Amino acid sequence: MFRSESAEDGAELLAKLGALTARARELAELQRSRVELAVALQRGMLPRDLPTAPGVRLAVGYMPANHGLNVGGDWYDAFTMADGRIALSIGDVQGHNIQAAAFMGQVRVALRALASVTGDPGELLARTNDLLVSLDADLFATCTFLRLDPAAGTLECARAGHIPHIWATADGRSGVDEEEGGPPLGVLHGATYPVARHRLTVGGVFVLPTDGVVEGPSLSLDDGLDQVRRLAQITAAAGLGVDTLAGGVMKLADSVGHEDDAAVLVVGHDGGTGWRRAPCA
Repeated sequence: MFRSESAEDGAELLAKLGALTARARELAELQRSRVELAVALQRGMLPRDLPTAPGVRLAVGYMPANHGLNVGGDWYDAFTMADGRIALSIGDVQGHNIQAAAFMGQVRVALRALASVTGDPGELLARTNDLLVSLDADLFATCTFLRLDPAAGTLECARAGHIPHIWATADGRSGVDEEEGGPPLGVLHGATYPVARHRLTVGGVFVLPTDGVVEGPSLSLDDGLDQVRRLAQITAAAGLGVDTLAGGVMKLADSVGHEDDAAVLVVGHDGGTGWRRAPCA
């Protein structure tokens, strides 16, 4: 009798373990499918091609967060506006799930749509912010929006809660932007976004990262920004080009010890026809 009950108990235990294992596999497969869907959604909303203009050079880097349950909402975008200037944006949605990835798409589409109404970076962010607030999505996004005039080499920039961008010149100068910004998009109705104006030198670069590039468990934000600044300074002084710089920035992102998205957008010029030689600041 004792042996019979033990055999029955053992069989029942094995059956329960088998059911639990099958359920765990189902949940793992479901999560894997969700991550794959979110990553595909993210990548599908990123631009396939970058705009071109005489002498202007653009480069990007992107690494989605798909570790475990993390699925982020970082994005970059670049497109030519109706007046011939180039719009550039980069941002980061709060949260790490498929809702964050979907909200990222809404922000990007809103920026593109409203850019046909106004090209002023500050007004554009203000209108996008009010639209997102009206959606009542319980999510928010940080963003930097730049408008580049390829003929003059001027950059107009507005920030919505996003980390600063970095600049460097071919003569070895570099810095981290210290201009005032506004609150993240989707938080406060009627928010305003100051516009800073810069000029890009021949051989100079502007680097727009997300916080996944420069901040993590093994790296503070200030140290991360400084590392990107030094990398930009060296690359610009050596004339190595924007693709090399973007690649170097993404290597840094891979070493900060986080499981967040990471994206970078690099703007440069190689001295093509019509470019005005003036300081970058």
